[in-house]
Amino acid sequence: MRDARLSPPQTGLVLSGGGARAAYQVGVLEAIADLRIACGLPRQSSPFQILCGTSAGAINASALACGADHFDDVVRHMARTWRGFRASQVYLADSISVLRSGAHWLTLLSLGWTVARWRKARPHALLNNAPLADLLKQLVPLDRLPELIRDGHLHALAITASSYTSGEHVTFYESHAARTPWIRSQRKSVRASISHAHLLASSAIPFIFPARAVSVDGQMHYLGDGSMRQTAPIAPAIHLGADRILIVGAGRMHEPALPAQPDALPSYPSLAQIGGHALSSIFLDALSVDIERAERINQTLSLIPPDARARSPLKPLELLVLSPSQRIDEIASRHVCELPATIRALLGAVGVKDAANTPCNTGGPASVAGGAALASYLLFESGFTQELIELGRSDVSARRAEVCAFFGWRLPTDSH
Repeated sequence: MRDARLSPPQTGLVLSGGGARAAYQVGVLEAIADLRIACGLPRQSSPFQILCGTSAGAINASALACGADHFDDVVRHMARTWRGFRASQVYLADSISVLRSGAHWLTLLSLGWTVARWRKARPHALLNNAPLADLLKQLVPLDRLPELIRDGHLHALAITASSYTSGEHVTFYESHAARTPWIRSQRKSVRASISHAHLLASSAIPFIFPARAVSVDGQMHYLGDGSMRQTAPIAPAIHLGADRILIVGAGRMHEPALPAQPDALPSYPSLAQIGGHALSSIFLDALSVDIERAERINQTLSLIPPDARARSPLKPLELLVLSPSQRIDEIASRHVCELPATIRALLGAVGVKDAANTPCNTGGPASVAGGAALASYLLFESGFTQELIELGRSDVSARRAEVCAFFGWRLPTDSH
């Protein structure tokens, strides 16, 4: 237990990556904002002092940081943006753009890269996410960040990216205290003024969105999605001083087995199915492992006598993990039809089953095997994002007593 005479605990928020799946995080935040009001707490003060994000989670964390002095308002603004999403706000989905990037990229992949005789003929990724840069200007006013940190509304913001240049995992952070950057095996931190370029790099899903050139310790690196090689997603929040951490994932921590199929050899997995599996490994697996590691350390520390524990640099860490209670792949399979026709055709070309002509709301386990996991990361469409937001709200409601206990909030006795 923390001594009440000490300063209040520093609460960290860790938001994982997951492309369009990050809509779930917004639902969780909106439900927490509602819960704070129900508990009679000030509307605008933020319950989080340390914000850490990766990929789409980096964008959500940064948007939240830039409104740290108006928590409820910024959460509502984020929810409105995610509820009204269209894929065209994130990447170019018109026929010409898709032909220039996606179709050309697939052609080179199938015929051999040597057919591109000129460097400029080689597209950098499957899709062009130029529209996302414009969206970030509206959603994430980073010019507010230094003042908010200086005035004590926020202690630190950290976002992560992965360097294709050096192979290292890099955490960029802005903080109130002059903390010494940390260095570990294949990962390090860099104190920097976080920019939209950092967010575009952190959210550059491998192969799908292009890498970004960003300065790292005075040298230019090409950086991609921060979920790659992220062996310790919780670590930045700990290094920045968090005593308790709320972790919001973008996929179930433990997926149940799919229904049993007849005893026959299944069809060979498509490129889409393999790609979806690989992305799920990148975005989901490291977080689960790091949570288990932190829980084991907590358990070990509980066995050490208090006087010996006081001499150790390790400290117990209070964790609360909120992750989807439903399989997001199955939700995505009901909404693939909402994607622009060009994107459905592109996904169909890599094996997303019937992406071009499957009616809406007809998904299920078979669609999951048909590549819906890959589609879920690109499904920036309102039907999908709204369902994930409502799922996030529902999951917090189901665990409201646990959430209140984590923050130390007290619900009115007549609250249900």
